[in-house]
Amino acid sequence: MTTSAQSPLAHLSDEQLAELAKEFDAIHAEVYADLGDRDRRYITSVISAQRQLAAAGRALLLASASKPAWLAGTACLGLAKILENMEIGHNIMHGQWDWMNDPAIHSAVWDWDTASTAESWKHSHNFVHHTFTNILGKDKDLGYEIMRIDPNQKWSPVYLAQPLYNVLLMAFFEWGVALHDLDLEAIRRGEKSRAEMLRDLKGIGVKARAQVIKDYVGWPLVSAAAFGAAQLVARGRLPQPGTSRVGRRLRALGGRRAGAVANVLDRALPGAERTFLATAAADFTANIIRNVWAHGIIFCGHFPDQAYTFSQEEAENESRGSWYGRQLVGAANIEGGPLFHILSGNLGYQVEHHLFPDMPSSRYAEIAPKVKEICERYQLPYNAGPLLQQWWMVHRSLARLAFPGGEPRPKPGPYRGEADRAVRAADSEAARFRARVPAGGR
Repeated sequence: MTTSAQSPLAHLSDEQLAELAKEFDAIHAEVYADLGDRDRRYITSVISAQRQLAAAGRALLLASASKPAWLAGTACLGLAKILENMEIGHNIMHGQWDWMNDPAIHSAVWDWDTASTAESWKHSHNFVHHTFTNILGKDKDLGYEIMRIDPNQKWSPVYLAQPLYNVLLMAFFEWGVALHDLDLEAIRRGEKSRAEMLRDLKGIGVKARAQVIKDYVGWPLVSAAAFGAAQLVARGRLPQPGTSRVGRRLRALGGRRAGAVANVLDRALPGAERTFLATAAADFTANIIRNVWAHGIIFCGHFPDQAYTFSQEEAENESRGSWYGRQLVGAANIEGGPLFHILSGNLGYQVEHHLFPDMPSSRYAEIAPKVKEICERYQLPYNAGPLLQQWWMVHRSLARLAFPGGEPRPKPGPYRGEADRAVRAADSEAARFRARVPAGGR
């Protein structure tokens, strides 16, 4: 199979590709030679900020029965989960901070608050995806094996439902990624043993149990206990529902003893029950916020119109320069300010991340101008666009490619620097007028 969009690397000779590799290697070497205290301060400060946000969220949710406290606590917790997954967990497990030799911030020991086990994710993402980026049939992140996101993927009737299950994937992205990391296709081909699959399933089960206990039992109980303690201090003056939910169920059973117990529960439990449920709902909402954000950033960085895909034949026996080139044109950046980039795990610089996945993410903004300059000299595209534009492209393609057929969208030409964003002289009415004036004469 060959892709119908011509590779933007086709015009480069072997010698030019070798020089391209040297230039990208030089950027990597220059950054690594400069890593030091400011980089260490960056990651430790982000970890500290994330923990403070999580603590603030938990503190606010002690009063989760109050709507303002619930909203503020949920927002803090959602932001903390986003930071923990995107800028901290994802990048530490890429090995971006291994150079510090910090035993607490190292890819070998770090685990994250998500359904994927560190071991499975590092194999499916760090190895498979970042090695075989956008190679059809080899990069399993292309549609996560359940969606058709490129016209060259063979159509199946199951794809008709992909706009629907994409919404479900959006909401429960961490669980979709965990199942994706199982690599069911390898199991079907016999490349992964039953024992390995059971081990991975056990790992997901351990992560699921930890999240359920933490988010839907443990912290809600802490909030409920806090309300109960406050109610004791206030001598029962805090507002709460008139009856207990458990008490109402006991009364429905009938009997004098059940009614007596229900009366006691009506005095002791209504506020604590409400607080427990409100905190559990806040935790659930914060997890959804994190999942929707992660889905959006990852899809917008990989599947907008500008990104190129490659056949296995095109990527066969590729040189180091060709590998760099494939990483360069197979991703797309998302434009935004400094806070956006931190919350996106600096994956708004998806191009730079695919070129240098082991480089500290805080350095991507610094090297982006150098990458652009290389693209301009080698006449290569530098894919970038605003978040909403990239998001629209991705979901338009998902809707169209749910049906048979489809053609690759037009791809960008070589990067032309800031002139790409400027109004060209030829577009100016004044320039057109001056061009019509006869040259020379009196």
